[in-house]
Amino acid sequence: MNNYSFSNQTLASIEGSEPVKRVLAAALLAADPYRAVQQALALDDDVLRIGNHSYDLALYSRIFVVAFGKASLAMTQGLIAALDGRLDGGIVVLKHPLKDTSAVLPATFKVLIGGHPVPNSGSLESARQVLEFTRELTANDLVFCLISGGGSALLSLPVEEISLAEIQELTGLLLACGADISEMNAIRKHVDRIKGGGLARLIHPAQLVTLVLSDVIGSPLDVIASGPTTADSSTFIDAWNVIQKYRLVEKTPIAICHWLEEGVQGKNPETVKTDDLCLKTVQNLVVSSNYQAALSSVEAARREGFDSQLLTTYLNGEARQAGNFMAGILHQMVSSGQPVGRPGCIVLGGETTVTLRGSGLGGRNLETALGAVRGLAGLERVLLVTLATDGEDGPTDAAGAVVNGETFKRGIALGLSPGDFLERNDSYSYFERLGDLIRTGPTGTNVNDLAFLFTFV
Repeated sequence: MNNYSFSNQTLASIEGSEPVKRVLAAALLAADPYRAVQQALALDDDVLRIGNHSYDLALYSRIFVVAFGKASLAMTQGLIAALDGRLDGGIVVLKHPLKDTSAVLPATFKVLIGGHPVPNSGSLESARQVLEFTRELTANDLVFCLISGGGSALLSLPVEEISLAEIQELTGLLLACGADISEMNAIRKHVDRIKGGGLARLIHPAQLVTLVLSDVIGSPLDVIASGPTTADSSTFIDAWNVIQKYRLVEKTPIAICHWLEEGVQGKNPETVKTDDLCLKTVQNLVVSSNYQAALSSVEAARREGFDSQLLTTYLNGEARQAGNFMAGILHQMVSSGQPVGRPGCIVLGGETTVTLRGSGLGGRNLETALGAVRGLAGLERVLLVTLATDGEDGPTDAAGAVVNGETFKRGIALGLSPGDFLERNDSYSYFERLGDLIRTGPTGTNVNDLAFLFTFV
């Protein structure tokens, strides 16, 4: 994690950029999936301790893993190391293909590729193979489920009445309308056989241990990757209310509307609830989250000499408005030394949304940064950094961007108006022209988004 580059034109031009980069690196290190899994497990001879639970591995005939999400490879490697060769194999679903699977995983592991943020045929085939795998499980087996951000799209098994194409169409509608992750997953869980506790049902009666790298605000287990191994608090009514809230009834595929409406009427089976028998043999544990990554970056900032504070890890709402809000915080830091003095660092985490109005290129972190440009114009010795911890902001190759008091002026000199680019949802193009994108490449983890507000002496 420490080798990732955060360089761009603005960071290269200011003093104090190296401490800033080390603060960003600390957040990614805290979210390192390999490290998070290893720290969650303690093996003493054949006794494995995970949180408040202990497992005598000698009692199980076979030990498998099912891993899906952007961090599934590193999480699987961490589990292999922690179990000291006791894994018999499993299925690992990734977003990006590997050049040489044999170089990173034993031959007993099957590596599959799914789609994200919209599920594709690979997502469907991966889910089908997981389904086949679960049919061979018995009560004498122990299965580890490793879940990370993106898992909801990478593993998709629609109910028989709904096609993959219809799921893809629905996902596109939800991404474009500004629905938050909880709302999106309320619908996903009610049209898919894996989600909403469905995977726990399939794996039962085998013992199931789920380790989660959380990419959701507050880390609710029933929302992360659409809660495949936990009880679901949402209902068909909740799912249908989301469709109505965003006025998608006329746009949503007929088969999905019909399925949800029947569910509201009690004609289709609900997702797994707290009293379901399949949950008696399940342990769920969050091994890393946005909160832990944010805390680590605050501690790193203090070591670098910044007066540092974590403001929130519950940031949500429209990305451009969040950016404007952060610009206001930086003005307060400069004018009054509150809530931290110079040099200072405020850290925020969470997940904003983008309501599409144009056809430009960008993601929520880039749009957040663009939303701060005008508000920071002329403010001296400040810096705002947005960072998608997975290294991929929406459909782009950027993790985020940086903004300071000179960004607006530099953009105007190039004929770039932040308002015009916001109108087109074209934040990527704006920061690419300025040379201020952050490109880390895929980080192999995902604990949601972070933003950093710096003031300098």
